[in-house]
Amino acid sequence: MQPFASVFPVEHIYDLVVADDGRQRAFVCLAALLISFFLIRTSARMTRAFSWWPGGVETESGVHLHHFVWGIFLMLGAGFVGIGLHLQEPWSGIVAGAFGVGAGLTLDEFALWTRLEDVYWSPQGRSSLEAVTIVGTVGLLVVIGVQPFELETTASAVTVSAAIALSLFAAVVAFLKGRILPGAVGLFLLPIGLLAAIRIAHPRSPWARRFYRAGSRRLAQAERRFDDPHRAGARLRRSLADLLGGRPSEPNPIVEE
Repeated sequence: MQPFASVFPVEHIYDLVVADDGRQRAFVCLAALLISFFLIRTSARMTRAFSWWPGGVETESGVHLHHFVWGIFLMLGAGFVGIGLHLQEPWSGIVAGAFGVGAGLTLDEFALWTRLEDVYWSPQGRSSLEAVTIVGTVGLLVVIGVQPFELETTASAVTVSAAIALSLFAAVVAFLKGRILPGAVGLFLLPIGLLAAIRIAHPRSPWARRFYRAGSRRLAQAERRFDDPHRAGARLRRSLADLLGGRPSEPNPIVEE
């Protein structure tokens, strides 16, 4: 075990990055979110592939209870307990884990509760994977101790205000351009937010609808950048999404899990 520990010093990294700065509950919450997402997505794919795999819960009246329902209840319960009680270890960690599990179950069906229709296995259902990626990335930044807006406790009020204003401006522009993940990361790492803000917008984003005229060079460039399925980046993202979340199908199959 000693050579393995020297090559992969997981315990040392955890003690250095997480435990020493008191971010254990954030780590537990993030780990529970990712694990529950992978497990429930695997279960959904098994249900899709094999008739013998147990499906979701359905009432006697025929109402299918998607797993984001249980996730919402878990988050509500864990949130009320965490806010209302002054918990000590290990109970605070257990509540953080329960909240993370609920978040994982809920975000796995992000596309369903934002579109109010069953798009789990459709191309539109890929937004659930994007939501988990964004939340997971931001959660990781919190766990490793990256401060929002890159604030320093010794900075002056003017510097702090300017940093917050610039970070928020860059993030808003990135969001309007349809670059959600780099915009969210930009709240923690300003250069990434600025890079996202100056890059070309998604062709169906609010920014493109407002500033890219029909037939303009910028719109054509944006469509080539984002809509060309043969681009290396697009193929890579599609392959990773298929591997993680399952290949979409048309028409949408009935979601069983």
